[in-house]
Amino acid sequence: MKKKIIIMISSRGSNMLAIVRNVQSGILKDICTIQSVFSNKPDAEGLQKTKSFGIKTKIIESRGKKRKTYNTMLLDWLKQQNPDFIILAGYMKILSPKIIKEFQKMIINIHPADTSFHQGLHGYEWAFENKLERTIITVHFVDKGLDTGSVIGKKEVNISDCETIEEVEQTGLKVEHRFYSECLKEVFTAKTQRAERKEQK
Repeated sequence: MKKKIIIMISSRGSNMLAIVRNVQSGILKDICTIQSVFSNKPDAEGLQKTKSFGIKTKIIESRGKKRKTYNTMLLDWLKQQNPDFIILAGYMKILSPKIIKEFQKMIINIHPADTSFHQGLHGYEWAFENKLERTIITVHFVDKGLDTGSVIGKKEVNISDCETIEEVEQTGLKVEHRFYSECLKEVFTAKTQRAERKEQK
């Protein structure tokens, strides 16, 4: 059975678009289906691109709302959707503990650094400023900490030839767009296989 996923974005949604393409005709085809693409920003670039693929979108604007109000609205909507997984793809709000508890081990994020060494924003800037020749992209489950959840996969990126932060980001994103879907496939198929084994017992 295909996994039902919701993808959450706040801006351009380049990772979201890569996942969409893989769901429609790539490595995630026949493995999952996208229920909706969600954004907390009505002007997020990725929303218009999503509509061109014929995928449903949902907006709950966070601006102008108290954090508790926004998080309650988001939790209520997510519970109504009842997804198998929630995929963060450039979603820039921190999820509330209630949401994380409700969807434990069901929320997945990608981080443009090794979470053992750098958490939070500006992962590529951190790598560039520290003159790293290689950086690590991490895909992980989301827990109550900041980029502290259990790791699903890590991928090394060679940035030794990059002379600007823009080049570092472009190099990293090329890897992200492929690696994120590879990790999602691994998670989705592993869960399916475990469920099938349980049914056979």
